[in-house]
Amino acid sequence: MLVVIIHFPPIKKGKETEFLEWFAWSNRKFSKQRGFINRRLLKPLTGTNFTALLELENREALASLQSSGAHNEAAGRVKPLLDGSPTSQLYEVVS
Repeated sequence: MLVVIIHFPPIKKGKETEFLEWFAWSNRKFSKQRGFINRRLLKPLTGTNFTALLELENREALASLQSSGAHNEAAGRVKPLLDGSPTSQLYEVVS
């Protein structure tokens, strides 16, 4: 299994509700992709920047998701809500 941790930059002032709606909408889109397992949004106990935890079957599933129309549409919709670009790190589950 592959885990992707996505760190979101600050959300623009007054856009948190739209961001949360976007996340729910994009989850519905991404859940239809081959190899998708789960995606959760994490809010820190201290600080303000959200993090997402994405679980996929393998790297091929990630490549398929990243090249999909759903991914491109989601990226376009979230960009105006963020003050910067998300960053991500890939992990392989070993245990």
